[in-house]
Amino acid sequence: AAGTGAARRGAPIPGGEAAGDVGEGHHAMSARLGNLPATPGARAPAAARVPLTVVICARNEEENLPAALASVRWAEAVVVVDSRSPDRTAAIALDAGAEVVQFDYRGHGPKKQQWALDNLDFRTDWVLFLAADERVPPELRGEIAEAVRAGSADGYCLDRELWFMGRSLRCFRPNWGLRLFRHRLARMEDLGLRDLPGTGDIEVHEHFVLDGGRIGYLPTPLRHDDDRGLSAWLDRHNRYATWEAHLYRRFRREPVGVGPLGFLRLDPVRRKRVLRRIWVRLPCRPLLRFAVWYGARRGFLDGRQGFYFCALMAWYELAISAKLFELRGSGGLESEAGTQAAGGHAQPSVSPPVDQGSSHHG
Repeated sequence: AAGTGAARRGAPIPGGEAAGDVGEGHHAMSARLGNLPATPGARAPAAARVPLTVVICARNEEENLPAALASVRWAEAVVVVDSRSPDRTAAIALDAGAEVVQFDYRGHGPKKQQWALDNLDFRTDWVLFLAADERVPPELRGEIAEAVRAGSADGYCLDRELWFMGRSLRCFRPNWGLRLFRHRLARMEDLGLRDLPGTGDIEVHEHFVLDGGRIGYLPTPLRHDDDRGLSAWLDRHNRYATWEAHLYRRFRREPVGVGPLGFLRLDPVRRKRVLRRIWVRLPCRPLLRFAVWYGARRGFLDGRQGFYFCALMAWYELAISAKLFELRGSGGLESEAGTQAAGGHAQPSVSPPVDQGSSHHG
């Protein structure tokens, strides 16, 4: 292999575009920018490294990236998949000893995480996908090292601990997602929504799935803490709401996919996906969203930050509803009164065998 950050289709040309760019169609990958000498102590000694590749997808993440990189310096390889950020994202990654790969999205085709799975030349069997605003705490590092060493499963779901306005929110957990896996078995689920304009170059709430293999769970959560503040959260969720409106439209056109008895036999992750198909058919969703987060999920125990977060989740649901109404007004969606009843029994076409079962509302 040419290295973790090299594309599988064409070797990179130092200082220029990857040789495979001409034949890559709508995507291009720049040359691996190379590994600058790591700062003292930036990476663990080779003998102490875990045989794992950490992939961090980033764009304009100079504020969050240093902490994320510091939390995975024990991994054998760290690759930052950037989107030609105009800030210092790439320089920070290189200074920390990571490899940098540039991703260009032309408005269609696989987005960043699926593209990384398809094109990065992994030199380890195991891969961990990490967001730039996430950190791996020391306890989770030990659990990951043991999981990779034992090999008793082919993928592991990780929980996430959300820090919001300086406080860890108990109402956010559990928030399981498949993040650690043998890369040859994994893919991103395809909900048919990846080419929507205005939703960015990375998957929104699509989840990693395994095509076969065993799934385990690691108890210590990732720490999810965006240092860019509330404005970044609002901008991100405005984009998410566009994607969600189209997803709601699709889910309303399809049966729920399982009957009452079948629902009880599902694992918690797949059960949550079925509940979402029911959710999109309910009235008064913004008010229900607040009631679920602030009441049922006990957001009231998280102080003022919990109230703000739960209220913002209600706003997010309202934004989805408004965009859904806008779609309907443009002739792109059937009326809410004419949606299907939540009682079909066919297997839903987009329900994967194993998925994250989580959303990225942090």
